[in-house]
Amino acid sequence: MNQELNDGLPAREAALTLIDAALSRRGGIDEAASAHGFRFLEPRERAFARALAMAALRRLGPIDRALSAKLQREPPPRVRNLLRLGVVQAFYLEVPAFAAVATTVEMAGINKTSRPFKGLVNAVLRGLLRDGPPSDDPEHLAPPWLISRWSSAWGPETARLVASEIANEPATDLSLKDPALAESWAERLEGEVLPGGTLRLARKGDVAAWPGFEEGGWWVQDAAAAIPARLLNVKAGETAVDLCAAPGGKSLQLAAAGAIVTAVDRSAARLERLTDNFRRMALTAEVVVADAGAWDDSRTFDAVLLDAPCSATGTFRRHPDVLWAARPGDVASLAAVQARLLDAAADKTKPGGRLVYCVCSLEPEEGEAQVEAFLARRPDMRLDPIASGEAGAPTASLTARGTLRLLPHQLDGGQDGFFAARFVRQG
Repeated sequence: MNQELNDGLPAREAALTLIDAALSRRGGIDEAASAHGFRFLEPRERAFARALAMAALRRLGPIDRALSAKLQREPPPRVRNLLRLGVVQAFYLEVPAFAAVATTVEMAGINKTSRPFKGLVNAVLRGLLRDGPPSDDPEHLAPPWLISRWSSAWGPETARLVASEIANEPATDLSLKDPALAESWAERLEGEVLPGGTLRLARKGDVAAWPGFEEGGWWVQDAAAAIPARLLNVKAGETAVDLCAAPGGKSLQLAAAGAIVTAVDRSAARLERLTDNFRRMALTAEVVVADAGAWDDSRTFDAVLLDAPCSATGTFRRHPDVLWAARPGDVASLAAVQARLLDAAADKTKPGGRLVYCVCSLEPEEGEAQVEAFLARRPDMRLDPIASGEAGAPTASLTARGTLRLLPHQLDGGQDGFFAARFVRQG
């Protein structure tokens, strides 16, 4: 193997680690990416490793179908992951076919588990090169149980449209500290201003090096994720609490709008990132480390935001690993947590105050079903219907009930999957 190809082996080995972590435990890819061995790589190698892993995860279903057709029996996990990387390099990244095969075979040979499979790796990859790229049929891009759930919820055609977004690399969306400067920032960053004020960029790379980062002009936040905080319509001087606040994008929105913000989260480590972001943006918030469902504080607030823990299936554009780490039982267990937090959030809402509940989930049990159960047990809360186009939400996302079911394909260029509902406390 020539030296140029050999130099890329550490990045490819890191990509193997990322894929293994993503498929073995929820949140594993982020933990692996922050581990010492990954950080030791040069920035270019880190970027390549992550690009390899993410491309493999976005097309995991079609890749595995193509591989399984070539394998008579299941190889060790390392060999399966090596084959996945070989396919990704050959068909989805700008790696010459000979290099995709050569580097993968070389990697098989440097580990005792995969060494006996060098010949298999070589034969399978060369066979796939003759066959051409795996099919990108949307129904194969997500686990079958999720496709089935989505088909039941919205019909097969909508399920296919949702799943078709899995393979697409998303743009970078920014929320602006001062929305009045949207056109100015769009010119500086060569972006497009979306309905609601989100700035969408095609540029890639280290966001910390982009104009406006150090001066606190903006923060990274998906277009759909920016909608729930806007639905609260906070005014300057109003009190607002963001429950389950970390990493803090929605808290920043409330503070930038002039609200007096309290940010609550049970994770002290995640709140450190929130605090860093507030410092960079020159905004202030009271930060509280507590379980929002058991927070012992007698205050009530004008505006309450609950972005509840959920299956996170709507975040697959930026976190495709969630599709493969999620299990059917997750939805039911998390729904019980959401109900408890919703009641706690209602108790923190002043009479006449607003509560917005949201989840980055595509599952009805975590969205629509929560709303109906909540209204049935809380006569002091009424649903406040959202208007068409309000907060920059696509018209197609508005439900007949006046809630938002934000599906990834409903915005040109994609958006995260979210559910959001707004309530007013009576009395």
